[in-house]
Amino acid sequence: MKYGQDNNAAIANLQRISRPGCRVYVGRNDIPRVLGGLGINILTTPRGVMTGRQARKQGLGGEILCEVW
Repeated sequence: MKYGQDNNAAIANLQRISRPGCRVYVGRNDIPRVLGGLGINILTTPRGVMTGRQARKQGLGGEILCEVW
């Protein structure tokens, strides 16, 4: 785990989006931004696991696994 200068954790929160019973898929234009761009979301795409920013840049959609901020 990474910590900042004040011994605060670099990861404040992690939220699981897709679950085995309820998968959440998004298209390339529907990938949400986490905290206005301060956080990241992790997606599985046909080209592998990547962040939401990378998927948007490559024009890919996929399943949203989690959001980290």
